[in-house]
This record gives sequence, structure tokens and C-alpha cells, in this order.
Amino acid sequence: MRWTLKPIPENDKVNSLSRALKVEPLIASLLVQRGIETFQEAQKFFRPSLKELHDPFLMKDMDKAVLRIEQAIENEENILVYGDYDVDGTTSVALLSSYLKSYYPNVATYIPDRYDEGYGVSYKGIDFAYDNDFSLIIALDCGIKAIDKVAYASEKNIEFIICDHHRPGKEIPKAVAVLDPKREDCDYPYKELCGCGVGFKLIQALSVKRGLQTEDLLLYLDLVATAIGADIVPITGENRILAYYGLKVINSNPRTGFKAILKQVKKEKLTITDVVFIIAPRINAAGRMKHGNHAVTLLVENDLEKAEIFAAEIEKFNTDRREADKSITEEALQQIINNKEEERKTTVVYQENWHKGVIGIVASRLTETYYRPTLVFTKSGEKLAASARSVKGFDVYNALESCSEHIEQFGGHMYAAGLTLFEKDFENFKNEFERVVSETIAPHLLTPEIKIDGEIDLNDITPKFFRILKQFGPFGPGNMTPTFMTQNLKDIGFGKCVGEDKTHLRVVVKQGNSNQFTGIGFSMAEKSDIACSGKPFKAAYCIDENEWQGNVSLQLRLKDIME
Repeated sequence: MRWTLKPIPENDKVNSLSRALKVEPLIASLLVQRGIETFQEAQKFFRPSLKELHDPFLMKDMDKAVLRIEQAIENEENILVYGDYDVDGTTSVALLSSYLKSYYPNVATYIPDRYDEGYGVSYKGIDFAYDNDFSLIIALDCGIKAIDKVAYASEKNIEFIICDHHRPGKEIPKAVAVLDPKREDCDYPYKELCGCGVGFKLIQALSVKRGLQTEDLLLYLDLVATAIGADIVPITGENRILAYYGLKVINSNPRTGFKAILKQVKKEKLTITDVVFIIAPRINAAGRMKHGNHAVTLLVENDLEKAEIFAAEIEKFNTDRREADKSITEEALQQIINNKEEERKTTVVYQENWHKGVIGIVASRLTETYYRPTLVFTKSGEKLAASARSVKGFDVYNALESCSEHIEQFGGHMYAAGLTLFEKDFENFKNEFERVVSETIAPHLLTPEIKIDGEIDLNDITPKFFRILKQFGPFGPGNMTPTFMTQNLKDIGFGKCVGEDKTHLRVVVKQGNSNQFTGIGFSMAEKSDIACSGKPFKAAYCIDENEWQGNVSLQLRLKDIME
């Protein structure tokens, strides 16, 4: 691990904010690091307001999208709400379809089959729309590169509205409206919305025209918060407001489908991290193992008994997903060792029978192990399909663009992408990808980094300090959980390896005459020599709560330790 201490903010700014907010300088310092320097900025940060959401009509083509939907309703046209099969796509479809159905009946949904149709808008989906008399398709979380598909639909007198957040190519599809804040000609003030966030801006705009308030849309924000967490977009600006209120809905009045999921896992108050690790994988499992329709059905169901049946099905998909993910990861790691590829700058593995639904998760697991840009391929019809994952600071999308002569199709973000290519091009692509990454990646990016917000003493950790720290949430990219460093720690004799397979490290530490704290380091058993030697060491950690037999105490969630 590479420890990087964030720059210490200017004293004047910290002291000024400390006085204005009546908080200790340590809290003020953490705020200044996040760009919050005044009382008003702190107020917006700690008390996000729906009034701070941008006018949806600032988004390019929003007026055209609203007008076309109003026309469709007036003419009693059939509207097909089309979305991708992942969490962002299925929540988007559930959001827009349930909103439209609340006042207009002729609305249906379509999720492409991951295996039969692949990612994004498909010809099969357009044929389905044509065969069933749909004249308007609203595509969510996909469509920004569907030039040929939109043209094909146009030949069948089917019009498109596209709501996407992926990077556009050189050409924009000739749809009635293309809503994408990443369009170069779009002046929308916030560029980091997820697909469901763009869908929310659309229903916000429709609501303005219907004389409704943003507060009337609160119940849809549980879906938006889930997509924000799952799609790993920055939790800053507008996303912070949407995630903040979405979490409130999940914890106070969740939709029936969420209730059914949460009943199975018996979790009460959820953070955005819980949403990412509890709700999102289950919604995702439907599209990975069976079909994304199962997720949409659960998310729009209002009858708890039915929802519980759907949730039980999805729980089974999730169990299957976990088993597939574990076995494929083991096979992929073995392949890297067998091919003596540990020293490469990239990981590119392929096995024709790997389950297409879990290759993205496997790519993330391999990135954790070897910490380098990673691609996991499997056979998909006559082609090979891959999921790409990157390391912090390296744009894998740009790297793929540099290899495009060997790729049939690709799309995605800086840190995650998908692609297809022909089997004959696999080896050439693999070599070219290794060359491009080797020549463009800064060597330090191949070592995982821990960004440390500040050095503190154990005596700084008090219940009041933690209460304020919790209000920094929801946490995520752009506003990560604060990480601290403390030196001269000593285990007081209780340090040991724990867990079923003894892979985790548990210590009880003091710093001089400080209070003692329990520290838990997941998958850190190999550090026990340092922690349990009786010698002083330093630790990088986050602070969280541990609940045991009804007692709640503060603990250190260890990220790394050094002598």
C-alpha cells in the first residue's frame, strides 16, 4: 500500500470555519479538505436541500423530451420504457415506468436479455416494440451510441428518447431527444449523474409541467440512491442531495420490493455502503443469472406477499452468482499463474464457458489481487465479450479506444467498460492492450493508494467527534469516509487472527495512556507479525461502530499497518 497524506489545509481557513461552526479544528480541517470553507457551504453540505437541485430544463433536449411524451399521452400512444439489465438500468426503468403509469396506462417495460441481446438498445427490442404497436421508446442508461439502432427504429416509425450518462461518440443518435449531461453541447451544471439520475431529471421536468413539486417525487429517490451507490458515481453536488434523501426513504418508508429484500437480510438502518453491498447485488443478480425483468418486477410490486416471493427468487439468483463468482475467480487466478503473467502491467484472461453474468465481478476481484487494468473475457455467441475494470487514476476507456482496431464494439467509463471482439482478434488485442497500458500508465498507479485525511491521536476519537463524522455521509467517490493515521500504537496482548479461516486480524490497541480501541483488519492476517510483536506500529484506518450483544462501541476499521 502507498500511503498519501492529504495536504494540510491553511490554518486561517480552518480556524475561521472552526469558529463559525463552533466545532473543533479537526472537523473544520476535514471540511476545508472537501472544499467547504464557509458557514453557508457547510450548511449545504450537512443539510442537503431539494431546493438546490438544478432546473431539469437546463439539460439539452429536455424540452423536446417532455413535449414528445405529452404528445404521446395526448394521442394515446403506447410507450415502451427500455433499460439496461444492471442496477442503474433496472432502477431507471422501474422509476420512469411507475411514474408514467401513475397517470397514464399505456406504458410497458423492456429489459434486453444479457445473453441473447447483449448490452444496450437491441434490434430485437425494437422489433418487439414494432410487433406490439409501440411508437415511442424511452431508453435509459443506454442508447448514446445506438446510431444504427435508432435509424432502424425510425424506418419502422418508432421514435426514441435517450436518457444516458455514458460518454457519447463522435456522432449523436438521431432521436427526438438525447438527454446526456456528458454531451459536449449540453450546459447542464452537473455532469456526474447516473442513468437513473438522468431518468429522475426527466420525471422532475414532467412534474414541473404537471404543476407538481419536487417533494412529490421523494418516494422515487430510493431507486436513485441505489443506482448512485451501485454505479460508483461521485457523491457530490446533485448526487449527494439525491443520495441523502434516497437513503432517508430507504430507512423510513422503503418501497415494497426493498422491504422484501431487507426482511431476508434483517438489516435495519442502511448506509450507502449497505445499499451497495446488500440491495444492489441482489438487484444485479437477476440480470446476471436469469433476466433483468425479475428485478424490475420486484421494484415496482406493491403487494408485500408477492414481493417476498420475487425477493426469495432473487436471493437464489444471488447465491448462484456468489458461487459462480468464487469458482471463476479461482480459475482466472490459476490461469494467470500458469501462463506466468504475474509481472505484466495488465490482466487479460479468457475462458469460453465462464458465466457472462459475473465476469465484471471477477474483473474487480482480479484487480484487487494484482492491482492493474483488468479484462475478463468469455464466449458470447460468435464473439468474445469482456468486462474491463481499472485502477484509480487510469482511464481504461481511453486505453480501449487506442486498441479499437481490434475491437468490434465497446463503451463505458474511466474505471469500468464492456467490449466485444472476434476470437481471431483476441491475441492481437491482448498484446496491444498490454503495450498501450505499459506505455501510458504512471508506475505509481500500479500500487494501491490509501489517502489519509489527517494524523490524529486515539484521544481525539470521542463519541461527539464520531457523531459529527457520521453527518459527513452519504460517503462515496468525491466524499470518501475519512481515513486517519495514528502512530506509536501498541497491541495490549489480545492481538490475534480471527474468522473461519483466520484471514482477518483483530487487535486491541493503546497509544501511551490513551483509551483502548479494538481494531479489525479484514484480510490482514499477514500483518499480525507487525501488530502482535509488542513493538509500536502505525495504522491507517476509518472509525466505525461495532455492535455486540446490544452494546455499541467505536472501533478502528484497519486499512493497513506499518512498523
